[in-house]
Amino acid sequence: MSIEATLVYNNVLAILSLVALAAALVLVVYRLAKGPEAAYLLGGKTIWLAWAVAVVATVGSLIYSEVIHFVPCKLCWFQRIAMYPLAFILLVGAIRREAAVRYYGLPLAAVGLLISIYHNVIQFYPRLEGGSCDPLNPCSARSVEVFGFIDIPFMAGAGFILISVLLALYVKKTDHAPT
Repeated sequence: MSIEATLVYNNVLAILSLVALAAALVLVVYRLAKGPEAAYLLGGKTIWLAWAVAVVATVGSLIYSEVIHFVPCKLCWFQRIAMYPLAFILLVGAIRREAAVRYYGLPLAAVGLLISIYHNVIQFYPRLEGGSCDPLNPCSARSVEVFGFIDIPFMAGAGFILISVLLALYVKKTDHAPT
């Protein structure tokens, strides 16, 4: 992939991560403003949207490693371990229309988010990096930097946040219909 194409790719993913954060914020504010009936806003599409976020994040990370040839650090691998199964778990949950999918997906998204936050912190403060990362491929190295603050762990974290919000707000009409 050319340098220009890589820069465009980085910018597209950075903008998608900002859109994901904005969508999560809007959903949370809407839920707080409207109360319990707001949980039915997206209906059955909620899990499909969460699945789409997981697929975009999964494909995005694979393009970074397999096409652009960035070598994932140890924390990137841990984030992948949390994100990749979400693409399958959420697909099965969406196809089967199972509300219980949130109990499987939310812990993975939460753990992935915590790892993303830690990874982002050590990229801004490399002295906090412990000795567990590879000295030849340190977790504090920033392969991507867009707008001065968006890097790969930020993008992953934005995906985990939106997936978490979607799963937390997902309620099937038959679960607890408002009275």
